[in-house]
Amino acid sequence: MNATAPAPARSAPALVGGRGDVSSAVVRSLRTGRPPAHDPAAVPDADPWGEDLQLALYLLYELHYRGFAGVDDDREWDPELLRLRRALEDRFLGALRTGLEDGPRTVDEAFAPLLVEPVDLSGSVSRHLETDGELWQLREYAALRSLYHLKEADPHLWVVPRLTGRAKAGMVAVEYDEFGAGRAERIHAGLFAALLDDLGLDTSYGAHLDLAPAVLLATVNLMSLFGLHRALRGALVGHFACVEITSSPGSRRLAAAMRRYGAGPAAEHFYAEHVEADAVHEQVVRHEVVGGLLAEEPGLEPDVAFGCAATGLLEDRLGTHLLTAWGAGRSALRRPEGDASGGSSGGHARPR
Repeated sequence: MNATAPAPARSAPALVGGRGDVSSAVVRSLRTGRPPAHDPAAVPDADPWGEDLQLALYLLYELHYRGFAGVDDDREWDPELLRLRRALEDRFLGALRTGLEDGPRTVDEAFAPLLVEPVDLSGSVSRHLETDGELWQLREYAALRSLYHLKEADPHLWVVPRLTGRAKAGMVAVEYDEFGAGRAERIHAGLFAALLDDLGLDTSYGAHLDLAPAVLLATVNLMSLFGLHRALRGALVGHFACVEITSSPGSRRLAAAMRRYGAGPAAEHFYAEHVEADAVHEQVVRHEVVGGLLAEEPGLEPDVAFGCAATGLLEDRLGTHLLTAWGAGRSALRRPEGDASGGSSGGHARPR
């Protein structure tokens, strides 16, 4: 592992341009300090899966993480921005519930398919990267996933004060590992920064936001949505359980992909670290976090199932997007306005 690879930059990231009426209004508001001004019909008419709504939500959520360069920290609790965020959340959450009307209602229904490795892995991004992918595709994948992995586990911490007993103890035990078990050099966000460095990509927090399409932003926004609302604590636990249950097999394939590409020791180490750790975490999450939560609040079981199913839904949408683009020989990254780069030559993820 490259021990000298930089940790994620501590400075706040730069704002990006908007992708529609609502996100542009958010950007203007953050830059000027004025309330967000937009067409009143823009929010109710916004596509809940679209670039405009998902970027606007992402920008508003980031005020609760590191904020943005030049934006006053007090904007985190600006009532006008919070009002807008709630309206956008209602659109997003409504779309998720509509998409999962026939989804699981119990933990057993939600988790059972995740506990068996599928025979057909043709729709698996990790399988594709392990066996058939190209280096430029792996770099795109890393650039996109950086929007979560450079703050890995942070959204899940919001649930800790909302848990008690076994659920709280189990959650903190798993999070302790995610944050390096007391060793700064083992914090998973830092390990992912080293992975990016091995791949020749910018390691700065938020550096690849402008390249990330809505389908990726939605996967990160889901964690923030669940984490910031106490009423959705069951859904966040379901999300967390889904990630931990499915992580180990995918990480094993991605570690193999890193070896196949010769990506570097830090790149391989990040996923190899998750193979063993997440296999252990799975048991703690299922029996202590989920089991402990439902022992105390059995009425939250449908929410836990919903959180798990919503995670699967968004990951499936992202996988379809990636494999469709790569199968056609084109980049899966969004090209910002004025960016004429394209093709499959490896310039997509914008090396430093």
